[in-house]
Amino acid sequence: MEKVTGIGGFFFRSKSSDILDDWYEQHLGIRKVGREYEDGSWWQDAGPTVFASEPQNAQGMGGPEYSWRINFRVRNLDAMVAQLRAAGIAVEVETTIYPNGRFAHLCDPDGNHIELWEPGGTDLVRPAM
Repeated sequence: MEKVTGIGGFFFRSKSSDILDDWYEQHLGIRKVGREYEDGSWWQDAGPTVFASEPQNAQGMGGPEYSWRINFRVRNLDAMVAQLRAAGIAVEVETTIYPNGRFAHLCDPDGNHIELWEPGGTDLVRPAM
């Protein structure tokens, strides 16, 4: 059976997409992707990805007006948080260390909820296929 091999893209609307694209590139290191096919895409490091629906009343999704949340893997959560805070960005680090790693939360300039994840436990090793 064929299956998908990862997330190929995540698209969302913004009232100021050029400014938001610059913010993601400057603060999270996600290369700004041009609008032409020849511009190429941002290549992410291989690693674990969670794809899951959430109940309507799920905690951690932001207010009820938000229907999505993006989670970005990071190598060093403390270093990423320090970098973001140095840029004046408010970041909340969860005090709980979960079996699958550590998490922090912030919002982009449009108010979209972003979760940062430093994988741990079984998510540090690729499972056998």
